[in-house]
Amino acid sequence: MSDKVTHRPALRPYLASDATGLAAIFRASIEELTQDDYDEAQRAAWISCADDEASFSERLQTSLTLVATLDGDPVGFICLNGAELIDMLYVHPEFARQGIASLLCDAIERLAAARGTKLLMTDASDTAKPFFERRGFTAERRNTIEIDGEWLGNTRMKKKLSAAEQKRAS
Repeated sequence: MSDKVTHRPALRPYLASDATGLAAIFRASIEELTQDDYDEAQRAAWISCADDEASFSERLQTSLTLVATLDGDPVGFICLNGAELIDMLYVHPEFARQGIASLLCDAIERLAAARGTKLLMTDASDTAKPFFERRGFTAERRNTIEIDGEWLGNTRMKKKLSAAEQKRAS
């Protein structure tokens, strides 16, 4: 993978053959991008959610999952669980802060609006919270979740999809 986005990323739906690559993006993103907000044990527990690749793949398949690619290679993904919950948003660290997450969120917001969704929610990690705030999400409540004996904090955030977003999606 290169260090910078030089070509325009493409979006496509999740394919079962993506599971291994997206699990690697999930792991790398957590390991490298969340160090300021979560300690080593917390990150290891979080990363373990992708240890069972079949379960991880099923989680991606049962959501509306979009994959961002550069030159055909996956560099990020987003999952919309049900009509309203952005369940996962991860970008490979080499491509972080280069617009990939925004591209993925823009697409999910348009798709959700086109389906008649009026409100999106996410349980944002402490690392992702500022990103979602910049996109107009507001904090609703603090959550603490347990994974493999480790406690991790995140924040339930919500965003009302505007009439303009709903018209743009039509």
